[in-house]
Amino acid sequence: MIGLKGTLNVGVSFFLKLQYIDKHVQVIDNTGALLVECVNVLKQKVNNGWGGVGDEIVCVVKSARPISTAVGSSNAMKVRRGDVRRAVIVRTRKTVRRPDGRFVRFDDNAAVLLNNKREMLGTRIGGVVSADLRMKGWGKIVSLAPKVRAAGICSRPHAQCSVGCLASYM
Repeated sequence: MIGLKGTLNVGVSFFLKLQYIDKHVQVIDNTGALLVECVNVLKQKVNNGWGGVGDEIVCVVKSARPISTAVGSSNAMKVRRGDVRRAVIVRTRKTVRRPDGRFVRFDDNAAVLLNNKREMLGTRIGGVVSADLRMKGWGKIVSLAPKVRAAGICSRPHAQCSVGCLASYM
């Protein structure tokens, strides 16, 4: 794309697994955070900032539930707006091909917040997670999730599927 005065503007391409710097992600645990912004992907430098299911990210809390003023509240919110936290990606919108030839795609990007010891900050998960987390060492998240998406429905890429792969199951 040509920009001002003939300069070339190169847009950010989200083609691999849809997790890049400055990308907003939903939080599906009960920590109080609703939306976080990805700042960095913590892994080897082979994918140049791309992240997929099971990868750790550093994120900033953009919106959170209001903190109650009750003194004896047992379910106190653990995060506030502006906090910098670590998280693990549990769903991505990018279609991922499984080894058996099936394609899996979710409707949104989602993450679960972690503490500094790589343990879950919340105690519950409120949404569907990918089964690929178990293979990447996040079995605790998979065990707490109400539903785990184990396989895709069709064996064609999402662009060729007229049904919408996982749209009816989300």
